[in-house]
Amino acid sequence: MTTATPLPVSSFSTNRMAMVSSTFSPDYYGPGAADITKRHAAFQLLVSRYHFNNSKMFLEKQRNYWFSARRGFRISCETKTEEIEIRRCSPNLESALVSSNGALTSDDWRAVPDIWRSSAEKYGDQVAVVDPHHDPPTSMTYKQLEQEILDFSEGLRVIGVKPDEKLALFADNSYRWLVADQGMMAMGAVDVVRGPRSSVEELLQIYNHSESVALAVDNPELFNRIAETFSSKAAPRFVILLWGEKSSLTINIMEGIPIFNYKELIGLGRESRKAFFDSSDARKHYMYETISSDDIATLVYTSGTTGNPKGVMLTHKNLLHQINNFWEIVPAQPADRFLSMLPPWHAYERACEYFIFANGAKQVYTTVRNFKVDLQQYEPHYVISVPLVFETLYSGIQKQISTSSTLRKLLAFTFIKISMTYMEMKRIYEGTYLTRSQNEQSYFVSMLGWLRARIVAAILLPVHMLAEKLVYSKIQSAIGIRKAGVSGGSSLPAHVDKFFEAIGVVLLNGYGMTESSPVLAARRLSNNVLGSVGHPIRHTEFKIVDAETGKSLPHGSKGIVRVRGLQVMKGYYKNPLATKQVVDEDGWLNTGDLGWIAPFHSRGKSRRCGGVIVLEGRAKDTIVLSTGENVEPLELEEAAMKSSLIQQIVVIGQDQRRLGAIVVPNKEEVLEAAKKLSIVDADATELSKKQIANLLDKELRKW
Repeated sequence: MTTATPLPVSSFSTNRMAMVSSTFSPDYYGPGAADITKRHAAFQLLVSRYHFNNSKMFLEKQRNYWFSARRGFRISCETKTEEIEIRRCSPNLESALVSSNGALTSDDWRAVPDIWRSSAEKYGDQVAVVDPHHDPPTSMTYKQLEQEILDFSEGLRVIGVKPDEKLALFADNSYRWLVADQGMMAMGAVDVVRGPRSSVEELLQIYNHSESVALAVDNPELFNRIAETFSSKAAPRFVILLWGEKSSLTINIMEGIPIFNYKELIGLGRESRKAFFDSSDARKHYMYETISSDDIATLVYTSGTTGNPKGVMLTHKNLLHQINNFWEIVPAQPADRFLSMLPPWHAYERACEYFIFANGAKQVYTTVRNFKVDLQQYEPHYVISVPLVFETLYSGIQKQISTSSTLRKLLAFTFIKISMTYMEMKRIYEGTYLTRSQNEQSYFVSMLGWLRARIVAAILLPVHMLAEKLVYSKIQSAIGIRKAGVSGGSSLPAHVDKFFEAIGVVLLNGYGMTESSPVLAARRLSNNVLGSVGHPIRHTEFKIVDAETGKSLPHGSKGIVRVRGLQVMKGYYKNPLATKQVVDEDGWLNTGDLGWIAPFHSRGKSRRCGGVIVLEGRAKDTIVLSTGENVEPLELEEAAMKSSLIQQIVVIGQDQRRLGAIVVPNKEEVLEAAKKLSIVDADATELSKKQIANLLDKELRKW
């Protein structure tokens, strides 16, 4: 039986075993009798993890004494029996508590948080993270970040979180999201992640389906939006507020549910860790176990899951595969700067961040609003993002060129066209020109092709170098990417890919999905084959199968892409049927994507392309016309997107005689085009629907 003795701060006995020692300031929950209930609830929650079974009556009798608005308190515990509690630890991060032969190498990591001890030892005083757009703006070294993660993790233990319990984490990208995520993992909990802009219904569905016991929210705005629904339909054990002040919360909605802000939880953890390590007796009352690489680290719910939730179970092994194998794609060096604006619950962003911190680089968080400014201010070595971001950069550059004087515009577009031809010839003689043909060229034909490409490239090189000096250097300076942009998720549109290649901005392209943690393949700096998503990363297998029979197809044949590797998910949470539908008995994951594997050639223009993966849309996206013709809409959509008049387009026509399209026009460009064609006056500010439709119809016919 364990008893609790509440004491005034001044009478705290140093000879008692201090399981938790925490002094709360007078304004911890605010002055006044109205806050006593909340403080009482918080204290009960704190002591519940030590099994104070008979403390409630005592606490009620004493509440007016030690819960007064002006009195701090400490918690002191005396152990009457040898009650053992399990404390799960990250093997490397908390190696002092478990038997270990010193710091583990990356090959020995068994849990994602293991990276922090290794990085703190190697890169301790280097800046790990810069978060300039939150209040307060923050910059932290690797040592500071490691300690903050340990404090957060211990804070969770203090307020009663047990290993394997699930905690919802609904927040946007920030260093505090990272600390919360890693703090949860480090003590053996499973975080359930989602963005704050999801609907209340979707967040509630995810929370309940995942069986989460509590949640961490981004800010007061999100809390106030979900509070009423969650208090009546979810009843979380507690809430953690990552950013903002509790004074901005509608606390009365969640009456009786303890709320901790970020600093309070960090403070609890720091005090508890100090007491824990100061007392050898305290450590004796725990059974220590390490996190297993097969333990679930996180649940990531796929988009649009309000009807049939699919929570992807990713293990520590899944994520460590990504951390250990990204370097061959992005050879990051210590102190390299990475600029990040993707949501952290996006599997691609998340895996990349873990990799960044495992290699001593600097992570700079930005937002959509600040992205362009931060590109120039921080001059990142790498930008991790998705195709849409690079498409937006492309459109912005095109627009800027289009609004230049006639001479400048003509010169710039001529240079770009010549440079595209030069780069195409360069790809041919270097052997990175992608082709689907399985036929090997004869030695004579391949030599002629190589010689022709060399001659044309030599002729165009002086013009390309002049363009580099007069035009491209200015664009490169404006973009600010020093080494490479790394696009993930899906294929880059061909026109965007070729444009950036021509102006000397290196873009790599990767492929993956949430169910594969996520990266499966990626282009390398040493072999950047345009039009592909690169070679498989290490310990990953690809095969292409026939959509009807499921039989494997030879290289160059298009079919369904299937993959197998250490990064493939454990399954969908509480949904074995859905798991069996996408992962077969042999571990092959059905991606649902259409694609092909480039054939291997020993000579010719594609001699270095063998084995790269090429995607050609989703199997479910194939449009079957009433005539029986199969149409892949992706190719048509990519062609149409080359036009500056079109912002977005979706090709439709399933079971119809002919294709149609839903088009979102680029209003400014359409208006400018109409003025140039004298369709409207020079001072016109808008067009009729008919005028827009006619312009777009003519534009689409070009492609």
